[in-house]
Amino acid sequence: MCSCRGQHRNATLSNVRCSTDLIDMLLADPRRARRITHVESIAARPGTPAEWPGWVDPVVRERYEARGITAPWRHQAEAATLAWNGRSVVIATGTASGKSLAYLLPSLTAARAGRRRGGTTLYISPTKALAADQLRAIDELAVPDVVATTYDGDTPTELRTMARNYATYLLTNPDMLHRSMLPGHHRWAGFLRALRFVVVDECHEYRGVFGSHVAQVLRRLRRICAGYGSTPTFVLASATTADPAATAERLTGATAEAVTEDASPRGATSFLLWEPPFQPGGAGGPGGGGTDQDGEQGSRRSVFAETADLLADLVVADARTVAFVRSRRAAETVAGLARSALRTVEPALADRVASYRAGYLAHERRALEAALQEGRLVGVAATTALELGVDVSGLDAVLIAGWPGTLASLWQQAGRAGRAGRDALAVLIASDDPLDSYVVHHPEAVFGRPIEATVLDPDNPYVLAPHLCAAAAERSLADSDLELFGPATSQVLATLEADGLLRRRGERHPRWHWTSRDRPADLADLRGSGGLVTLVEPETGRVLGTVDEVRAHFGAHPGAVYVHQGETYIVQSLDLDAGIALVERGAPDYTTSAQEISALRIVAESDRTSWRHARLTLGDVEVTSQVVGYTKRLLGTGEIIGSEPLDLPERHLRTRAVWWTLPDEAVAAAGVAEADAPGAAHAAEHASIGMLPLIASCDRWDVGGLSTVRHPETGMLTVFVHDGHPGGAGFAERGYHAAAEWLRMTRRTVAECPCERGCPSCVQSPKCGNGNEPLDKAGAIRLLDVVLG
Repeated sequence: MCSCRGQHRNATLSNVRCSTDLIDMLLADPRRARRITHVESIAARPGTPAEWPGWVDPVVRERYEARGITAPWRHQAEAATLAWNGRSVVIATGTASGKSLAYLLPSLTAARAGRRRGGTTLYISPTKALAADQLRAIDELAVPDVVATTYDGDTPTELRTMARNYATYLLTNPDMLHRSMLPGHHRWAGFLRALRFVVVDECHEYRGVFGSHVAQVLRRLRRICAGYGSTPTFVLASATTADPAATAERLTGATAEAVTEDASPRGATSFLLWEPPFQPGGAGGPGGGGTDQDGEQGSRRSVFAETADLLADLVVADARTVAFVRSRRAAETVAGLARSALRTVEPALADRVASYRAGYLAHERRALEAALQEGRLVGVAATTALELGVDVSGLDAVLIAGWPGTLASLWQQAGRAGRAGRDALAVLIASDDPLDSYVVHHPEAVFGRPIEATVLDPDNPYVLAPHLCAAAAERSLADSDLELFGPATSQVLATLEADGLLRRRGERHPRWHWTSRDRPADLADLRGSGGLVTLVEPETGRVLGTVDEVRAHFGAHPGAVYVHQGETYIVQSLDLDAGIALVERGAPDYTTSAQEISALRIVAESDRTSWRHARLTLGDVEVTSQVVGYTKRLLGTGEIIGSEPLDLPERHLRTRAVWWTLPDEAVAAAGVAEADAPGAAHAAEHASIGMLPLIASCDRWDVGGLSTVRHPETGMLTVFVHDGHPGGAGFAERGYHAAAEWLRMTRRTVAECPCERGCPSCVQSPKCGNGNEPLDKAGAIRLLDVVLG
């Protein structure tokens, strides 16, 4: 029986469907029922409205009421009133709970009074798409006397001048704040002098090294504002996260109160955990695949193929669906497979599916966003560029292709369905990955588990140093500034002085000055991309998009297959110095994957603990990596059909790592022969990397690893897992402090996998530079048993 509910807003809902109808449709093929490992039913909840706060401008209130919002929800009113009273606040409630109203009420009310009397608002989002979407929402409200505009890389010159002179509500991103507004703060003096509110949207995304950089950018903003006599109130919006008040304070450096009780209504949600089947006779790789419930052997079906099939079925049913994937290539692949399947049913349906990802040009993004908003697209395969981008209302279903990295992201993506108060369907489809395999067979790892805390470290010297240089260039640093930037500031300043980057003047009241004519903002790479590489089709001069420099080594090297909006290209050349990759259109019957070699040197140990036979250590390491070639795999089967060498430069990374060691006698006692030890250690390393995201707030692509039977510095069998960012991002440290839980889950995942010799669901890795050779699943279990005692 359908229990779809209405909503507090005066909206007319059409094409209402129940999640049970969609589940029945997906299970029309009875073989699919065995792929569901768990069904979680999340009950609907009613909303709890509140009165409009008395301080809200009457015109602002009238405009909201005209759009069908008759009253705010309780959490919206509470957070808005805290901000209006000058108390920084973080609102951490579910997706579609209306967090934007909590910061728009005070911001628009202030803007109504003008710059001088009411004050200005600076809105900061992690993506340009989200800022553009927020601007659309403000424009639709059409509140008089509010001058709102975006300020990003797509903003024309004339609009930038208008923004500086007249804007009362400015929407930007951390990159523009870092590279343009703060270095040129004198041109923004009027706006900053009147700055009353700083909105930090989707603040749970500011984690790891990116979050640490943004934390220092916000401290620089506070310092410049103080110089103009303003002390803005921060309003942060976040998905549900552990200890949001502490996270907000870590991010901004200012004390914040948390509003966490979600008073908005939600329809019921059916959440499925789904595992693709094994394919008889498929290419199982070194591990030889596994065995499914019917005794069929082979490799597990690709998560992309499975997701594309489900997406196509939902589009046929006219169910508005977003399929979230983890990479640009995956977005193109899933959309392409779904379109191919739909052409065999009804050719016109293929045009109602598209991909959405970062790296598209501005006009391409805008066209896709408009099609989504207008409903011309029914199915979309998207990266988190959409999760953080467009407010797509009224989705019937969400497909999540593989574990998204954190529980916060999982619930953020799943919450996109049912946004109009309707029943919703969410499906997590496992990829061939140890973590995914663990999650779909252990639903307690998802449901009822607390959301992770956001991990960031603004005191990381690799992060702090360039921001101190940038701050000194913006306005010379004084003793009174040091507390704002954190406890590591004095030591890092001394290093910058010794290196000649900053010059100290004065003894009793010293000040530090930037000494170079270069732009100090160029020293800090907020997103850790190492610069951008532009992909160009030389025959036409067409620019296809961009990829960061690090990813270019893996996906834009000569010979790489690159997909852009369904079109396939082959990279002809890569010039890293010029930041250009030349491509030509092609139709290869294969995909490419890079091969990488690594070496690791221990720099310093910061903590260690001894278990029965093993020793666990946390410390600093230097990783040297190089992409040395690539393999070609046939589309569909994954069969390797060739490999080619590459001559790309080495990359050096100084970072943090956690590692464990076992002496020879412990390895022998585990029953692991000397000849099998390399494969056993390698398999344990892969599985450990795959499971770390359940302990640390990271994705497996945020970390790397290395294993060796006899490391030259430890003299023993050693397995390293390290952060993939300069200076570390806190992930290895989380693993160290929760090592027992982490390694127990790793051992359990490997042991419970039904394969015989190891497969992608347990010990094979999609990012292995050695082609997943050698691997010894049984040996990995024995080693982990000894490590855990």
